[in-house]
This record gives sequence, C-alpha cells and structure tokens, in this order.
Amino acid sequence: MSQLNKYKRYTVTSALPYANGPLHIGHLAGAYLPADIFVRHLRLKKKDVVYICGSDEHGAAITIKAKKENTTPQAIIDKYHAQIKQSFEEFGIAFDIYHRTSSAIHHDLSQEFFLNLYEKDEFIEKLSEQYYDEDYQQFLADRYITGTCPNCHNENAYGDQCERCGTSLNPTDLINPVSTLSGKTPVLKLTKHWYLPLDKYQPWLEQWIDTKEGSWKTNVFGQCKSWLKSGLQPRSMTRDLDWGIDVPLEEAKGKKLYVWMDAPIGYISATKQWAIDNDKDWKLYWKKQAEEQEDACLLHFIGKDNIVFHCIIFPSILHAHGEYILPQNVPANEFLNLEGDKLSTSRNHAVWLHEYLEELPGKQDELRYVLTSILPETSDSEFTWKDYQARVNNELVAILGNFVNRVMILMHKFYDGKVEVTTDKIELHDEYLSTEIGVCYDEIEKNLEAYRYRQALQAVMDIARLGNRYLTEKEPWKAIKTNPEGAKEALHNCLLIIGHLATAAQPFLPVTAKKILGMLNWPEETIAYDQEIHFNNGHQLSPASLLFEKIEDEVIEFQLQKLQAKKAAPVATIDVQAAKENINYESFATMDIRTGTILAAEKVTKTKKLLKLTIDTGIDERTVVSGIAEYYEPEAIIGQKVSILVNLEPREIKGILSQGMILMAENSEGKLSFVAPVEDFHNGSVIR
Repeated sequence: MSQLNKYKRYTVTSALPYANGPLHIGHLAGAYLPADIFVRHLRLKKKDVVYICGSDEHGAAITIKAKKENTTPQAIIDKYHAQIKQSFEEFGIAFDIYHRTSSAIHHDLSQEFFLNLYEKDEFIEKLSEQYYDEDYQQFLADRYITGTCPNCHNENAYGDQCERCGTSLNPTDLINPVSTLSGKTPVLKLTKHWYLPLDKYQPWLEQWIDTKEGSWKTNVFGQCKSWLKSGLQPRSMTRDLDWGIDVPLEEAKGKKLYVWMDAPIGYISATKQWAIDNDKDWKLYWKKQAEEQEDACLLHFIGKDNIVFHCIIFPSILHAHGEYILPQNVPANEFLNLEGDKLSTSRNHAVWLHEYLEELPGKQDELRYVLTSILPETSDSEFTWKDYQARVNNELVAILGNFVNRVMILMHKFYDGKVEVTTDKIELHDEYLSTEIGVCYDEIEKNLEAYRYRQALQAVMDIARLGNRYLTEKEPWKAIKTNPEGAKEALHNCLLIIGHLATAAQPFLPVTAKKILGMLNWPEETIAYDQEIHFNNGHQLSPASLLFEKIEDEVIEFQLQKLQAKKAAPVATIDVQAAKENINYESFATMDIRTGTILAAEKVTKTKKLLKLTIDTGIDERTVVSGIAEYYEPEAIIGQKVSILVNLEPREIKGILSQGMILMAENSEGKLSFVAPVEDFHNGSVIR
C-alpha cells in the first residue's frame, strides 16, 4: 500500500445504516465487507487505524417507518439499532465502535458544526415556498413527497432524488406532486431555511476532485465530475421536521438539521466517543495537525447512492469549517442484485443478514468469501444461491479446505502431529515456493490498495492452489516408503504454506484463519504480515478438523423456495400508490394519446437509464427520450407497439429534443411494461 504508507493514522468509515430496517447482503457488499477487509489488512501491517460506524437515527425515513408500524420514531430506532448492531457483531465486522446519532455527544457536535458555519456567515438564509400538507398541518420533508420526475418521467420519484435515473431533485421540480401522508396535492407555503452555498464551493471542489483522478474509482470520479458539470446549487441544511437534531438558533424553533448536516458528522462524534472510552485523542484522527498536514488518512466506504454526499456535500462542510481533514478516497461500490432481480426491501426480495446467520450458523466466512468474489466494485453484480453453493463446494471445500485437511491428516498419520527435525526449527527454504508466495502477498497488497478485492482474494486462493500442486507433486504418502526424509521435508513445507495461507486469509476469512491457526497450535490469534513463519523442533500440532462443509442441494432449495414464496405473497400486502385527485373530462380530453410503433432505439450516451426512440405515430415520425434502458435492450424493442402522448410540449433531455411520452405501467416491484393495444391497431389510432 505504498501510496498510503506516508500516513501515521487511518480513519476508516462505513456508511451509517438507517435504523429503520434490518441489514441484507447488498448492504454488506456495498459498504461494510470491503471496509472490514481493508481495516483488517491495515491492522496486519501494524497501522494505527480506527474503524467507525453507527446507526443513522434521524430523518424522514425513520418517521415514515414509525407511521407505517403505528409506533414512535424512538421505538423504531431502538429496535433496529439493536438488531443491526447484533448482526454486525455475529457476522464479524470489526468496528472499533458502533455508535448512534441519537446520542448526546452527537447532537452537541452537529449543533457545534452548524454554529461554526453560521458564525462565519457561510449559510444563505432565505424564505422559500415549500410543500405543506394542509390535512396534517405540517411541512413535508423531501421523502414525504412523490411525483413525476421531470427527467425520466418516473411517476414515483421522491422529492430529493429520482431513484430510477439518479437525478437530484428539489420537491418543487416534481410534476404532479403528492403528499405521502394524505395522498393529496400539497400546497406551497413560505418557510425560512439555511442553505449551504455549494455553488460558492464549486471552484474549490473542482480543483480538489481533479486531484483524485487516477486514484479514485472511475465510477466515483465520473459521477462527481457529472455533478460538477451540471452546476451545483445551494442546498438546504435545515428541515421542517419533528424528528432530529434541533437547529441551535432562537429563530429556528421547530426546525431540525438536515440529515446530511447530521449523519456524516456521526463519524466524528463516534470517534470522539471511542476516544473517551479508550483514552485516546480523537483530534489526531480527524483534525489537521500543525506540524504534519498528512498525519491522518480519511477513507469513506459507501454504496454508489451516497457518492454525492460523501464526495461533494460533506467535504464542503468540512472545508467550510476549516479544521478537519478531507477524505483521501471514497471507494464506493455499485449495487448487488439477487437472483436476476434488484434487491428490494419493500418487496422483501433480499437475503437478510440476521436470517442467514440463523439458518446457516457458523457459515460467516462462506458468505464473506462468496460476496468478496462477486463484489460490485465498478459495476453491478449478482448473487445467486446456486453460485454460492458452487463457490463454497468447488473452491473453499475442494481447494482451500482440502489442502489444509490433507496435510494435517498426513502429519498426524506419519508423525503423530509433531514437528521433528535435527535443526532448531523448520523454515521455508524452497526458492520456488518462497517466490510464488511472495508474488501472492504482493498481489494481495497491490489489489487491496486499488480496492480490487476480488483479485486480492484470488491471490489468497493461489496460495492454496500452490500448496495443492506441491503436495500432489511430492506425494509424501508414497515417498514415506522410499524417501522418508523427502516426505517429511515436503510435509513441513506444506505446514509453512498453511501458515502463509492463514496469514493471507485473515482479512478475508477471519474465522477460517483462526481455525487454521488453532490446528497449527500457533501461539497467537493472528499473524502480522512481517511476522516470521516457522515451527520449532518438537512443536505439537492440534488435531485436524474440517474447515468447511459441502453445501447440500436441499439447503439451496430451501433458500430459493423462500425467495419464491415472498414473490407469491398475497397482492394485498403490496403497496399501491394512492389515487390522484379527480379531474374533469375537459382536462382529460386535452391529451392526445395515439398508438405507435418503435422504429429505432439506441442508448443515450453517458446515461444508464435513457433510450432514444424513433416512433411512427401514424401522423409523423418523432424522437422520444424514455427512461426504460434499465428494463429493455434497444434491439429487443424494435417493432414494439406503444401508446404515446403526442401533444406533450417538447423538452430537451441530454441535448436531445424529446417530442412526447410513451405510456408505461409500473408495478409495486418497480418493473415497467409497455401499455399497448392487444390487437394490431394501425399507428395513429386514438386512445380514448
């Protein structure tokens, strides 16, 4: 990790999970398993590192959950904080502290941050019209408002972001906004808020982010550049909410800090609490040091949906404050899909961590291995139970476990598990083995430095493959009869390979590494990278035991049936969007909807969601930009019959003039389907 070796300390954070539901494997793959591997790696290099996380317990998501469950926000956060914390502990994520943003130390620090910026006149104070629900007599947080995205026309966009096309929104950008509380159209009402002037910081942000080119992941760097290219706007740091941290101003009674003026500061408040508990100086891990500006290295591990907050908003807050270090890297991962579909908490289409730990006890490392093998490092990836079974059986059992088991059994069979040599100790003197193992260590370090965990894990497995090849080549079970000293030397070399295998596996498979060290009767629970691996004459090995068990078909079938049962749940459990307010016939009659046929389709460059369609409407051929690329390949929809609103005012999207809107049905799972006549009506037929 040559680029990072200049730092004395490392502050590593994982995104604070919302305390409004349990963890699933997509969370693990996004922000927690990669950070845990990285932190364990740093510790094996004897680095001074603090690993920080905690529950994000404020914001509209908590209150929405409380309303759905007919309970209080406090009850929600207490329930899910405890569950999440326990799941992390059982799975073995090695946080130094798992904190809470509801703590007093966090409230105090967040208010201190706000006042620091306020006293420097960093905020813009302004009155603005914001949506207000007259039935509930309250202003609506962004997530309490849904409507049609002006960019991709997704009808279920939130007031802060469209989750289909990724566009950042203000509630007033939405077309046909609806309050999720009353199901009615909210009204605009004046309210005062304090805004962070991101446009003011844009020149500094552009210069700072440009220095990250080549060191930040391309997906992270590219998203940041895209945001900057679009032009930053002031963003409100306060909200009209009844749950959260009070804005510490007399004139702001009843208002709360916006969650992104609160949640990331939770990393700092958690570090403060950890420092108090462990008699440390938290400032050394967060604040600039006068003598050495690069004493500490800050790293944020997140999912891709949090990139803008960790790369633009939080750095702007830290920059405006002036006393804190900025992140050296934000290695965000993309999304993990499940069995051919998106992970969905609302549809219960997920592998929940607490259920996995209950149903497959003792198999934490099996899940760590499979997830690391498929981490969505720069693009989305997919977890399937069949692949889980294949990787465990064909790799962990057949390669890693098989090598260790064979060597241990042979050592006990021939030598009663005792190392007996004429010298003081056994060391690896085989030049080829030493070189190959050294290459594997180099690959692990090089790839972890670049946040390529899949390749780093393969380097660990290459040590096991090396051992298997060497054992097969030397055949000590045969050589014991003709060349007993050669057989003993071969098995001793294999023991040393196992020692290196345990060392290299520690960040990735900590439970397995500990089991191996137990079988080797190693005097310590871990082996640092620079620690010499040898066995003294007379060393007694512990009994052999299996590291892994094969995953049987019935285990996989149970999990697949469980997922299928969730899909087959009664329709009554599905959330259906509330009906909109009635309109008169004259309003409806102004819409000119026709049948048409897609003649050509192509992806819009530099977007993931948009397709450029050429449609024969019967009255003309026209271009329509539609946010359906996530669901349909361009070549697959040529000739598709569609319904198109032909008298929609043209609008430029990504430099393309879009002339109309095609009608799509969206179910509660978020899937789209064309709305088209069941019979082959000619293009231009009027839909009434």
